[in-house]
Amino acid sequence: TGPHIIGAGWVKDVTDSLDAEEIHYTIFSGITPNPRDFEVMNGAEVYQTSGCDAIIAVGGGSPIDCAKGIGIVATNKKDILTFEGVDTIPIPPPPLICIPTTAGTGADVSQFAIINDTKGQVKIAIISKKVIPDIALVDPVPLTSLGPALTAQTGLDALTHSVEAYVSNASSPVTDTLALESIAQIRDYLLLAQQHPDNLQYRNQTLLGSLLGGLAFSNASLGAVHA
Repeated sequence: TGPHIIGAGWVKDVTDSLDAEEIHYTIFSGITPNPRDFEVMNGAEVYQTSGCDAIIAVGGGSPIDCAKGIGIVATNKKDILTFEGVDTIPIPPPPLICIPTTAGTGADVSQFAIINDTKGQVKIAIISKKVIPDIALVDPVPLTSLGPALTAQTGLDALTHSVEAYVSNASSPVTDTLALESIAQIRDYLLLAQQHPDNLQYRNQTLLGSLLGGLAFSNASLGAVHA
């Protein structure tokens, strides 16, 4: 997770549930927007030294992508940058549960992990069915802490995902159906969610739009903006 999500109280909701079941955990929050390669490696070291056997990601795309990277490194014992590309992960990562706190990235249902190569000063893409989370707990309540600007930015990101997936050369009737429904949800509810941030129905519809967009681009890939 990240420090802002901890401050919003959503992490405590998760740890309270774990405490109630007497499940031990370690919190790693050394993550910044667009997760860096060294943050992934630091997280993997914490994972190993703490004796962890699963990962819960609470946050937007950055914590989720970092969690995917940590899982990759934890089981394959190599630098995260060596896994750039398609189907480069020999050993599946440990179980991953994602709790998204934004309606934008689709990372909670996608086969993509985007990591910042700090020396090369580029973002790398790791694409594999092995990084698709095992469980995505998609709940509109955490979205109520999003401000107007972040609501708009993440919502437009989801919209862009769906437009790019729809016009992709790798699209299909299945991904087109997902992309079009995503576009419709965002069109109808994004502005309403921004104007009424505590309305769970509006938040849920934007979250559904993001999820459908994630399923669309995960299978149809993306286009110029995200490339």
